[in-house]
Amino acid sequence: MSTQVEEQVAAEEEGESPFTDSEFRERLRELPPSAKLVAKVLEGEAPLSQGELADESLLPDRTVRYALNRLAEEDLVESRYSFRDARKQVYFLAT
Repeated sequence: MSTQVEEQVAAEEEGESPFTDSEFRERLRELPPSAKLVAKVLEGEAPLSQGELADESLLPDRTVRYALNRLAEEDLVESRYSFRDARKQVYFLAT
């Protein structure tokens, strides 16, 4: 597991959330509602693949892809290859 993922898991276990960071919230504020929803889903259940995010958020795949791209542009989300299926990317909030 990478150190970023380990740090995120440790922060989540301590009850810290990126949503408590004012800079994170300010960058998120300007994004569309779909990006905010995807970020909120990732807060509770990261890391998730694009398909899992679509299932959890009830958004279409295309909308999830757009939301992830917008979140990535703002450096609010990061990705890595899945340990279960190396063909897939999984996403998590940047800390």
